[in-house]
Amino acid sequence: MRILMLGWEFPPFIAGGLGTACYGLTKALDALGHEITFVLPKAVNRSHSSHVRLLSPEEVTSRDVARAAPIIRQIRASGDPAAVSDLEREQWRGGTEFHSEEFRHVTFRAVPSGISSPYGPGAGVTPEQIEALMRREAGAEGAGVEAAGGGAGASGEPSAALASTPGFLGLSRPSAGGDYGGDLIGDVRRYAELCVMLTRGERYDVIHAHDWLTYPAGMAIARLTGIPLVVHVHSTEFDRSGEHINRQLYEIERRGMHSAMRLITVSFWTRNIVMHRYNVNPGKIRVVWNGIESSAGGTAPTKIRAKDKIVLFLGRITMQKGPEYFIAAAKRVLEKIEDVKFVVAGSGDMATRMIELAAQMGIGHKVLFTGFLRGTDVARAYKMADCYVMPSVSEPFGIAPLEAMSHDVPVIISKQSGVSEALTHVLKVDFWDVDEMANKIIAVLKHPPLRNTLRRNGAMELRHLTWEGAARKCVEVYEEAVGAMTRVAM
Repeated sequence: MRILMLGWEFPPFIAGGLGTACYGLTKALDALGHEITFVLPKAVNRSHSSHVRLLSPEEVTSRDVARAAPIIRQIRASGDPAAVSDLEREQWRGGTEFHSEEFRHVTFRAVPSGISSPYGPGAGVTPEQIEALMRREAGAEGAGVEAAGGGAGASGEPSAALASTPGFLGLSRPSAGGDYGGDLIGDVRRYAELCVMLTRGERYDVIHAHDWLTYPAGMAIARLTGIPLVVHVHSTEFDRSGEHINRQLYEIERRGMHSAMRLITVSFWTRNIVMHRYNVNPGKIRVVWNGIESSAGGTAPTKIRAKDKIVLFLGRITMQKGPEYFIAAAKRVLEKIEDVKFVVAGSGDMATRMIELAAQMGIGHKVLFTGFLRGTDVARAYKMADCYVMPSVSEPFGIAPLEAMSHDVPVIISKQSGVSEALTHVLKVDFWDVDEMANKIIAVLKHPPLRNTLRRNGAMELRHLTWEGAARKCVEVYEEAVGAMTRVAM
């Protein structure tokens, strides 16, 4: 099949698990022989590239930009993307198409946009800033701050201020790093316009749109071409914001879901949200669990001290991920076991609050904040861990537990996660039950037979969660969508 894939994350352009999912799924579909055109809103510093070579829109010449400007104005003025001439489209497309040796059937295109991360300015916080704040907060205790694993990898982006940020998803102001547009909705609109321009006249069998930022583009292309739209729901506004949702984003999600011929959700947990919160016909929804590469491995283990046990939290430090419950459980564990260090690997809008919370609880010297990790630093974090904890409040799926298990790490996850549907050989707990979470952490650390059983059986369980399996299920959904569109047209 010829697949037009719309996404806003792809390695090394990662802000969360979506980038990992897009990479794994694209690679598996490519291996199955399907032709994919993947349109990204922006490329990033290629020095961090670990998977594909990306051509940054910043490398498009000023002449290319000048050519594009009247095209964009024409689209906005006429409201009819079909008014763009073939010559104009070809002139713009010439500076945006690129390929990777890793993929045989995939073409990547990057369109200029301020979109980088929907998670806000916290993603730009550096380990140096975190360490400075930790030293300030821990000063009263006279405790030094240790660097996990010999130092975490910096984010590679310009620093953002360690301060609480008003507004939702950075809509009220851009980050200090400048890689995140202050007008996110405007960026989504511009991405949609350029996607329409880039793909006009092309032939595809199906459009696959990942998450809400790409839904408007998918809807516009589907309306103009009659190509069936499949939307992939990796998360919803209720996962990101709880009950205090942004109505504008909710409406974009709702329209995208109802416009699609088929929906893919990453779990039955997310399927239920889509059915009941967005009133989507369940007959349109198909559940496809995420997978993991069977050869995931990593670097050799790195220990902070020989006697220390390491408990790892790796993910965005946001409300959705439940970091405050991890810190509260750490306090309970340290009351029973002394030689334990808790590593918080990630960044987000709650980073400052979590550092302060750990200090207020008197465990600031036992909780290590690494900042955002990339590439081999992620593998090192897993390798040093004796236990991985994902205390998410609302997690559509959760790839990190699979990654931890692939590195032979026992896993504890919240019952409020999609991945809990797919895994048996892990320990599960309600995110709010910090006493039970602490008890399970202590059990893993103190009882080698339990730890070994989780490791052995977990490795076997991962064999059934592959990206190839996910890709084959997606192809079945594509075929359903094409069939449904044919019946509608008859």
